[in-house]
Amino acid sequence: MTTFGIWITPQLVFNGLVTGLVYGLLAMGIVLVYRSTKVINFAVGNMGLIGSTTFALMIINYGFPFWVAFALAILIGMGVGGLVELTVVRRLFKAPRVILVVATVGVAQLAQAVQRSIPEIDAGGRRYPVAVGSQWEGVLDGIGVSQNQLAVGVAAPFVLLALGVVLTTTRRGHLALDRTPLRGSPPTTVWSVIGGTGVAVVALFMLAFSDGATATSAGLRVSGPQLSIIVVVPALAMALGVLLNRTTFGKAVTASADNPDLSRLSGVNPKVVSTFVWVIAGLLSTLSIILSSGGSSVAGLETLGPLTLGRAMVAAVLARMVSFPRAIVAGAAIGVAEAVLQFNYFNDPGLIHFIIFVGVAVAVYFQSRGDAEEGVFAFVPKVRPVPDQLRNVWWVCHLTRMVIAFGLVVAVVVPFIVTRPSRHLLYASILCFAICAASLTVITGWSGQLSLSQMTFAGLGALFGAALNRGLEMDVWFVDFEAQGIPFLVSILAAAVIVAGVAAVIGLGALRVRGLMLAVTTFVFAIAAQQYIYRRPIFTDGNSTAVPFRRGSLFGLDLGSQRRYYYVCLVALVLVVAVLARLRSSGIGRSTIAVRDNPNTASAYTVSPIRTKLVAFALAGGIAALGGGLLAGLVQSVPYAERFFLVGNSLQLVGIVVIGGIGSVLGPVLGAVWVIGLPAFFEGSELVALFGSSIGLLIIVMYFPGGFVQIGYSARGALFDWYLARHELPEPANPTMTAPAALRGASDGSGTAMILGAQDVRVRFGGNLAVAGVTLDVGRGEIVGLIGTNGAGKSTFMNAIGGYVPSTGGVELRGRDISRLSAPARARRGLGRTFQAATLFPELSVRETVQVALEARGRTPFLSTAAFLPPSRSIERARRTEANELIDFLGLGRYADSFISDLSTGTRRIVELAGLLALEAHLLCLDEPTAGIAQREAEAFGPLLVSINRELGSSMLIIEHDMPLIMRMSDRVYCLEAGTVIAEGQPEEVRFDPKVVASYLGTDQRSIARSDARLT
Repeated sequence: MTTFGIWITPQLVFNGLVTGLVYGLLAMGIVLVYRSTKVINFAVGNMGLIGSTTFALMIINYGFPFWVAFALAILIGMGVGGLVELTVVRRLFKAPRVILVVATVGVAQLAQAVQRSIPEIDAGGRRYPVAVGSQWEGVLDGIGVSQNQLAVGVAAPFVLLALGVVLTTTRRGHLALDRTPLRGSPPTTVWSVIGGTGVAVVALFMLAFSDGATATSAGLRVSGPQLSIIVVVPALAMALGVLLNRTTFGKAVTASADNPDLSRLSGVNPKVVSTFVWVIAGLLSTLSIILSSGGSSVAGLETLGPLTLGRAMVAAVLARMVSFPRAIVAGAAIGVAEAVLQFNYFNDPGLIHFIIFVGVAVAVYFQSRGDAEEGVFAFVPKVRPVPDQLRNVWWVCHLTRMVIAFGLVVAVVVPFIVTRPSRHLLYASILCFAICAASLTVITGWSGQLSLSQMTFAGLGALFGAALNRGLEMDVWFVDFEAQGIPFLVSILAAAVIVAGVAAVIGLGALRVRGLMLAVTTFVFAIAAQQYIYRRPIFTDGNSTAVPFRRGSLFGLDLGSQRRYYYVCLVALVLVVAVLARLRSSGIGRSTIAVRDNPNTASAYTVSPIRTKLVAFALAGGIAALGGGLLAGLVQSVPYAERFFLVGNSLQLVGIVVIGGIGSVLGPVLGAVWVIGLPAFFEGSELVALFGSSIGLLIIVMYFPGGFVQIGYSARGALFDWYLARHELPEPANPTMTAPAALRGASDGSGTAMILGAQDVRVRFGGNLAVAGVTLDVGRGEIVGLIGTNGAGKSTFMNAIGGYVPSTGGVELRGRDISRLSAPARARRGLGRTFQAATLFPELSVRETVQVALEARGRTPFLSTAAFLPPSRSIERARRTEANELIDFLGLGRYADSFISDLSTGTRRIVELAGLLALEAHLLCLDEPTAGIAQREAEAFGPLLVSINRELGSSMLIIEHDMPLIMRMSDRVYCLEAGTVIAEGQPEEVRFDPKVVASYLGTDQRSIARSDARLT
């Protein structure tokens, strides 16, 4: 049968369904771990390699009975899962989830290494063992079974799966697994109906192809391995669904994932639950590899884990990371699509990978809407500031420069000491990998986006460079386009610019993808590029295995010499490191990290998260492309399926930056020397290779999360302490507390009496009306208090006028409508904002935080900063001077170089004020500014706010639960209840309003007396 020009047969559909069931089985392992720990397990495919390889070894080499070997293999797989949990997951149990994701990458690499160390299977032409003879083809002659009957038998498990989807859904559209609505999507019952309908269509589709007669030799054929998959996978999916949705233990799994602390109070041990879940994940992984390998050659087992992981990850995403039945149905759909497309487009087998990437990108985009999960790399190396007593000691001030200079001298001299060209090739490869890894410093270390496709951008850079180098001939919209070739190095630079643009386009689609889902998207993109994009005619030029990329010359010097090319790579690395160091110490680097740590506060400081992330994507893509082009020039070709630009190389880059020190500009260099260079210096040693990659990555993540750079910083701090202990140095003089020149009033001479006017503001979350038509105004120089019970809608209203949540109604600032502006745009118009938690930017220092706020006075230019031009230097000096003045004015001088995460809540509140002063805002929206600080500090905080209000002329809208404080400070007060204003007016009027007393203040006479005493 032909549909839309695509040939479809019952056998194609059946084969695809069976293959897809294996994808669904592996997807269940991903869903299981995510449901219980909120971790995306990138090791779920490779964990099964050890047990499945041992299974074949026991039967083929040692003659074990099938079922004995099978039971032992399953136990091994479960043991691997349990061992991973006890040694890695439990060690990182309280770490950010993104760190655990990185750890699973190391586990995946380690599992492959262990699988390679297992004795070689003596196949002798034999195939992988199966439970049912692989020669049983299911040709139905002689047994009287029609295709109709077989089709019904095959479709039955899928119908039962659809029924399982319906059974796991309550009437209110909530999933039984976690009782939480799937926000941003239709009710779950709708998805259940869609899933059930889709399965029914598949069943009817198969029946339509049969003619009701007994099959002939051309009929539907079912092999033994396929029969095993049909029986085992649906049964296992249903069993897991019942276990997790219908049993007490399943509820314990959900409880431990949603709230580990609360589950402990209920008698549930989250660590025991985690161990059980990872044991089951090991079982599913091992079983999936055994089932998928049945009847095939024993060779190539090592590639099964990574190849099936991509499809399984897509199926898990389509299942929204929560539903086992949906994972099975999604896996089956992927299998059918793969079988049909590969049959019809056998000359372009990679097409299915590209289609899968598009599908997962769309699914993740919509799934991530409203997803509150954020993945922040909080294990970047922290630099201890130089003690004030040592700031005038020469060697202390230049210690870092001396270490870098020493390393650079070694890099320059080594090629003259070691003269073998093969070694020069190795050294150059280390430098190229360091450049590629530097892209992860930007996108992951600074921007906080876990990308698993940076080596893909490197491959695109190499391919674009090769195409530009040889010249392009192609048809663009029916117009012949031809361009002459350009020199080697010029083509690499041009390719880097092109790929930077490509990365920015991909970044546009990733802006709505939050948390760990970006890792899934980039992982699938890397697979699609490896299998499909790399092989486009514009890149291949008719070459089937590799594209030539000759080096040419530079200023008349032939680059054919390995030593000369090494120095070209060294110069490129030095320039990349210098530019990144410059950007990191500028407003660009500070703003990027601010967006990573706290996008809401960054927006309040006028920094646009969208613009910042796009710049990070483009910069990272361009750097990776530069490294990829140099790497291809190293071997003078761009290979398709080996060496450099594969999915595994992207995972290797993650190991490089984590081992070296993610977020540090020198981390990629140290990591590349360790991961790429160490195994090459100890050729033949598998143990060294393990420590250079998987084991090294796991040790660093578990025990030295800051990497080698953090170890160096610790040694540097110990050296400072040793010097201070041996020398008595005078304490620096305290700065004079004078009003800084950077402190400028917010008044612009406008005669507008009203600063803020909010009319009928409404905010709705699903069916809940959080703010129900609030009208409020703040006059020039006025302090307005906003009170009410918890949950009254105060913070939500403040978020609405700040542009942080969608709302309806009108919002005017100084007479101008800002209702449709983004949060950063509103901040640029003069709306300052603080938040309850006062987290600010944990990985930035106090000075850097104030400098981020000072970006409101003028953005740091990117090009002039990267090029070290004088204007950028003067801007940076001015920013530092202004920040120091504000810090000293508020008495924060001793904390200037301290990280925000190391400060007390009260000190962070003062830093918030410094940021507001830097903004020169006309309206300051303060959300519980005294929350979390001592009473004495709170009483001193009020007069400070009043003095700022008077000196700067800034108006204030303050949410506060300290009634004496807010009543004493405010000119007017509004009281909210259930999202509506129930009282407004002078503090005394509102305080004694019956509605306010009944709703919020209460009628306890002793409390009123105490409030009266504090007010007077």
